[in-house]
Order: sequence, then structure tokens, then C-alpha cells
Amino acid sequence: MKKIVYLVLFLLIINKTSSQEDNTKYIDPTIGNVAQFLVPTYPTFHLPNEMLRMFPIKSDYLKDQVDGFPLQVVTHRIKGLLPFKPVKGNLKSSSWKSSVTIDHDLEIMHPWFYKTFLIDDDISVSFTPNKKSAIYKIDFPNGFEKNLLFTGTSKMTFTSLKNSFTASDTYTRSTRGDYAIDNNITTYFYAEITDQNGLPIKDLTFEFLKSTLKISSKSSASKSMILKYAVSYISFDQAKQNFEKEIKGKTFEVVSKEGKKSWEKVINQIQVEGGTIAQKRTFYTSLYRTYERMININEYGKYYSGYDKKVHNSNRNFYTDDWVWDTYLAQHPLRTILNPTMESDMLNSYTLMFEQSGWMPTFPQIFGNHLCMNAYHSSAIFIDGFRKGIRNYNIESAYKGIKKNLMEGSYIPWRQGNPRSVLEDFYHKNGYFPSLKIGQKETISNVDDFEKRQPVAVSLGINYDFWALSELAKELNKTKDFQEFLPKSKDYKKLWNPNYRLFMPKDEDGNWLSINPKLDGGLGYRDYYDENNGWTYAWSVQHDINGLIDLLGGKKAAENRLDQLFREPLGTQKNLFYVNGSNSTGMVGQFSMGNEPSFHIPFLYNYFGAPWKTQKRTRFLLDVWFKDNIFGIPGDEDGGGMTAFVVFTSMGIYPVTPGLPFYTITSPIFEKTSIKLQNGKTFTVEAKGASKKNKYIQKAFINGKEINSPFISHEQIMNGATLTLKLVELPNKEWGLNVQFPE
Repeated sequence: MKKIVYLVLFLLIINKTSSQEDNTKYIDPTIGNVAQFLVPTYPTFHLPNEMLRMFPIKSDYLKDQVDGFPLQVVTHRIKGLLPFKPVKGNLKSSSWKSSVTIDHDLEIMHPWFYKTFLIDDDISVSFTPNKKSAIYKIDFPNGFEKNLLFTGTSKMTFTSLKNSFTASDTYTRSTRGDYAIDNNITTYFYAEITDQNGLPIKDLTFEFLKSTLKISSKSSASKSMILKYAVSYISFDQAKQNFEKEIKGKTFEVVSKEGKKSWEKVINQIQVEGGTIAQKRTFYTSLYRTYERMININEYGKYYSGYDKKVHNSNRNFYTDDWVWDTYLAQHPLRTILNPTMESDMLNSYTLMFEQSGWMPTFPQIFGNHLCMNAYHSSAIFIDGFRKGIRNYNIESAYKGIKKNLMEGSYIPWRQGNPRSVLEDFYHKNGYFPSLKIGQKETISNVDDFEKRQPVAVSLGINYDFWALSELAKELNKTKDFQEFLPKSKDYKKLWNPNYRLFMPKDEDGNWLSINPKLDGGLGYRDYYDENNGWTYAWSVQHDINGLIDLLGGKKAAENRLDQLFREPLGTQKNLFYVNGSNSTGMVGQFSMGNEPSFHIPFLYNYFGAPWKTQKRTRFLLDVWFKDNIFGIPGDEDGGGMTAFVVFTSMGIYPVTPGLPFYTITSPIFEKTSIKLQNGKTFTVEAKGASKKNKYIQKAFINGKEINSPFISHEQIMNGATLTLKLVELPNKEWGLNVQFPE
């Protein structure tokens, strides 16, 4: 009898496992490969959050020529190191400078596998990654000499031994301003080259000259050159160890299968039912994008830190490559649900980077902190993680770093980590970052010629950061700090201009600047704002929405003003608008879907007494701006910063205020979404009948208990709650009016 019971249970388990859909089939790395204006997404091939990344070097999808296939992408979106081109036959002087031509329809792209055909040369190039290693398989036509032409920088080094070689190259990114430095990172490579059977190529030759390398074989015995290699930021020896641990003795096919399994694990963590094929393609491709960064650079027990330029021994993952101005909004909060262990390691990495460099980083890169954008939003990811129970790091040290940034650091855009200046002194005394008078020349040498002061954007960003710092002080029982810093989070009110009903710039004398908040400020509106105009920054008070409601004259007035945002005309011809507003893409009225400061805005209706409008707007924005094609990203995607918005919103929840451990509710696009949590539980969103037509929430239940508040707590999610939404064709304008935040 027991055997029968065990057999039945086994068959049930097998059936349950086999019924789980493999959603990796919906990932299309070409989605968004043509940008609205600025930077496209790139079809990046890598394992989730791992160090080795590759994308072919070309401007965007439209180009039918590839400039090279790199061995490593050091930092997100930057073309990779040591790119090569395969060339058949005798070389010409033009061979080094020419690009290779592809046929888009012959490309195969998965996160773990890439293949293209060089249509002019009858050569195929295939690629598959591991964590810190990868394999290229280059198939040449018969009867031709086989050549791989590599190009490096002037700092490239090279040595060879029979069928293996080592090489290194150095990437440099310089900071700007009064404290400018050159940030360098050297990447070490160990590689072996074989034929298609894994055997040495007998007549292989290497020719290295300054920054170029030619690897050739005249043999007709093999049609393929298999380039297996590993990378390290520590040493050549470590690169070889990484090689031996990961891919030594493995075939291309084995590594590719292992890569697919790695992606299945993270992608299939979220299962959906319902929706269209197109919606699934957009959703799962967006989920894939969120795993490009941060990356783990711990190399089997040690890592190189660009923050003190030393190698550290550690068995804990060390993560870098993050643009926190973008990622604090949704990508980090998404990770607190999907992989809190990883998020904990990332917060620990931030803390270590502070301890090693003296500043809490803002755009941490492999080579060190990249000074970029404005404010110090690393504050947000710490208070958000802490309140969600993610605490396996030195929180006192992290607090010290956040406090130092805000009290001793510069607020000048692209100068974070520089010492405090007279502009910060003015801010701390007066509660706002001062604007130059109209026509006044810059008086502070450290202000960037292009980025400008961005006084309104800086003031609002720093207000949020002081809120995060004060809330963390409260959690750590630092009462004096809490009382000192909380008032600074309210300083946004000093830039509220009641006549415009917008946040407007003031000069150092306290006078309003008479500007057009839609159009003035130069490129990216940077004289006053940043990448977005005054209509976007009117809503940048996520940390005190009740205070914003008061400024707007109450909930109904706030609702009407938000309606106006989505309907307000550009104020000029579209072609003229984009002269300065190239970052403000995906426009709906004055709302910009294509830039991160806008993400929370459509969810504010949930706070203003009109949740049905959040449901209407979020469905519309997903339908219009996030299509499953090469144009399907409305702005700079920033390595998961934007696509995390898609993942959250498609599931029907969104973290409006990172730092408060709850999510606001909207209309999901799928009939059922299930997240298998790390703790073994499952969070489920049920919305039977969800469709383009049925999108309005009639009733809502958490674990069967009806709710009339459009919020769900992080604790409820992590306890495996079921959120059930009854969706209908017409809005229930009475649902969700109770703005009661979960405990």
C-alpha cells in the first residue's frame, strides 16, 4: 500500500514539474534594439548577474554590419574589450578596418546562446557564456585560410604558447571637474583554441603588433576554430583558474545547455497564465533585462576592488555595476521579492565599497565609483532593504556612509564623492540648491559645463535622500539624527511655486526665476531640472505624498492636476520639443514614459482617491509603449532600470516609495501570476478574465479577505499571500478609496 502511495505522490510531483512552462522561449533580446532617440537596448548574452557579458559591436539593430565580437563587456552598455573579426583567405590592409556583414534573419539570439552568419564571407559565429568564461565557435568555409583579427587599446599585452594565449587590456573612464581622476580596470584573459573536435590546431600562428593580434591557421583539416577563454580582474593566473573551474573539457553544446538551465531557474520563478503571446514576450524579456546588473565579480574566493585597488579574500559574492539613480526605483525593490539573498549581498557590497573608498557609491562600476547623475539614492536601497528584513551586512557602517555623503559630499551633478562646497553650504542653510540668475555665468568651477547645476532636480533628490537617512536613523534608534534630518526631507516646499503649481528654481537671493517650465533650461533642461522638465519633477515627492496633496489643494485638486499632466500639450512643435527634450520620450501629454522619474506618477491616483485611473493609465502605458518589437522600449533602458517597471506593473503591483515596505495595486495583464519565493512559499495574483477590455478592479481580496485599500505589504507577499482581483469592463469608482497602508 505504501509503495502505491509513494508512486502516486511521485507521479503527482513529476506531473507538476512537467506542467511548468519554460518561459525562456518568450525572451527576445532584440526588443528595444532601436532607440526612440538616445541609447537602444543591446542583445546582451550572459548568465544572470554574472561577470562575463557580450554583445556584438554595432550601433543598433538597423545596422547590418558588426565592427567586432568582444571577449568581455566591462561595464553596462559600453562596447567590449578585445573585439575580433573572423576573416577568410589572404588578408588585405583593409581587413583590419572593415566591418563584417550579417543577415538579421539568420541570427539566433537567446541570453545563453548567440549565432550569426557573415553573409559576405560564408562564416558563422556562435557564442555561449559561463560565469567568468565563454566559448566562441567560428565556422569557416572549406579551402580558405582562417584568421581571427583582434584589436585592443595601446595598453594591450599578449603572450602565446602553442594553442593557448594570455592577453590583457585596460579600460579607462575619466571623471570630470576639480577633482578629476582616471579610473582604470585591467582585464586578464586566458584562452585556448582547438578544432571542432577539441584537438589542437597544428599550424596555428599568432602575430601580435602593438594593439593588434592575428591568429591564423592555413589547415584544411578543420572547418572550425573553437575559442575557449576565461576572464579575471585579478591576474592571468586567476583567469586560467576560472577557465579550469568552468569550461575546461566542456564542449560548446554542454556550456550552452548549462547556460539555458541557469536562465530557466530565474525566468521560470515567475509563472503566468493568460495574456497574449506578445505580452508574455514583453514581460519575460523585461525580466531577463533585470538580470544584467549588478554583476558578481567574486572569482572563487577573491575579488579585485576598484575602490581601494586591492584584491580581497572573501567567499561572499561581491557585486558591482549599478546605476542607482535608475535602479533604486524598481529594480532593487523587485530583487527584494525575487532574491532577497542576492539583494543582501549587493547591499553588503555597497557597504564594503564605502569602507574601501570613503564614499558610499552612486554609480558603482568595476573600476570604482562612476560620478553620474545627481543625488545619493543609495540611501533608498538601504532603508528599503532594511525595512524588508534584509540586514545581513554592517548596517552601522552603511548608515555612516549615507550620512557622510549627505553631510560632507557635493550635491553638484556628476560630482558625487567630491568634497562639500559653498553650494552645499548654501543648501544646508537655506533648504534648496540655488540656481544661477537668468543670463548669469557659472561662478563655481566644479560645476560641469554640460550637466549644469540642475537645482530643482538636485533639491528634490536630496530631500528624498534625507528622508531615507532620517527613517534609517529612526530604525537604528538614532533619535538626534532623526530629529535633525527629517525636517530636511520637507524642504521641497521651499521650491513650490503656487502660481505655476510646480517646483520652480530660485536664485541665491531667494527670487523665483521667470522661466517656461516646459521648455527652458537648455539641453535636457539641465539649467534647472535634469533630463525632464518641470512637469515631471512636479511629482518627485514619493516620500511625502500627503505633503504634495496639501500643496496641490487636496485630493480632488491633485487628481485633476494629474489628469492635466497626461493631457497637457508639449507647448511647441514636436520636432522643436525634442531639441532639448531628447530624454523625455514616450510622451503622453507632459508625462514621459521613457525616463525613470516618471515611473511612480500614474500610481499616484491610488493616493488621490481615484484608483480606477491608475488601472486605466498603467494598462494604457504598457500597451502603447512596451511592444514586443525592436522599438519596444520608450527610453534608455539602463540595464533593468526601466524594464523592472514593466515586470512590476504587468503583475499588478508597484513600489511607489522605496523605503516603505508595501506596494500599491493596479490592474495586472495576466489572469494569474505566481512567484515562487526563496523561502519556499508562493505569492499569487489572480485576476480571472483579465484582458484589454476587462481591466478595472471591482473587488479585491487578500487570502480571501476583502480589502478596500489599494496596497499590499511586503510581509504579506513574502508570506505567500494570494491577491485576488475581480476585473470588469467598467470602473468601480468606489473601490480603493481607503488609503490605509498595510502595517
